[in-house]
Amino acid sequence: MSKGFATEDSISKKSAKKVISNEPQGRLISWSPWPPANFQTRYPAFPFVLTILIIVIGQWYLSLLR
Repeated sequence: MSKGFATEDSISKKSAKKVISNEPQGRLISWSPWPPANFQTRYPAFPFVLTILIIVIGQWYLSLLR
């Protein structure tokens, strides 16, 4: 009669499983609240975009000085 119903054992076994992620946990710098350890894997283009922004803002600033 219990063919279509879950038993207590199967429920407890499923809830006991933990999700293990490959992403690093914690911080890149132990004493710093930022960035999280998975920052580099989540935003791989960040250094490139930051460099482009610095160049563009620098050129804009230098053009204002002339």
